[in-house]
Amino acid sequence: MAAYQTIAEVAEAEIVEKRSRFIGRIAPVGTEEEALAFIAEVKAAHRMARHNVYAYVLRGGRIRYTDDGEPAKTAGMPTLEAVQHAGLEDVAVVVTRYFGGILLGTGGLVRAYGQATKAAIDAARIVVVSRCVDIIVEVPYSLYEPACRLAEDAGARVHDTDFAENVLITFRMLDGTQAPFLEKLTELTRGQSEIIATDPFDAAF
Repeated sequence: MAAYQTIAEVAEAEIVEKRSRFIGRIAPVGTEEEALAFIAEVKAAHRMARHNVYAYVLRGGRIRYTDDGEPAKTAGMPTLEAVQHAGLEDVAVVVTRYFGGILLGTGGLVRAYGQATKAAIDAARIVVVSRCVDIIVEVPYSLYEPACRLAEDAGARVHDTDFAENVLITFRMLDGTQAPFLEKLTELTRGQSEIIATDPFDAAF
């Protein structure tokens, strides 16, 4: 799997353009069903709004957007383009507009929807999702710091620790880079510790 950028959790931002409020809300989604559920949730929360424009981009090339009553290509397209310009995948965005009584014109709408989407993206925490593995090992306290140094040298990160009679450490690293680390960890523990390598999975790294 190629690494890709997405966001960690839902984020929201608002801009005002000639008294119209544009509220951008962005969420991480893994499927079209999740995207549509998020869009429905935002629409329900903003039933009184004039427009709830949305766009979503899923890995594998599934892309969809709507102008939701705004003039063609003045709302959904700039929303989508802001997401694509940020290089994000597996995200859905809804920009809610509360009309302020002043017409913005096509150029003003394009700018406002694009800016509201960008503001939501700027408010979000962007993460890179990669194919990872976890390496789990229990070591005596005397080997905790040496094991962490080995991990750092190998490009692994400490994901979790449990300090009890010994230290149970979970290291996370990119799939395909674990073999040398496993070898050095076995040498460090002199084969006395069970070392578990999980199956590969997708995670922020």
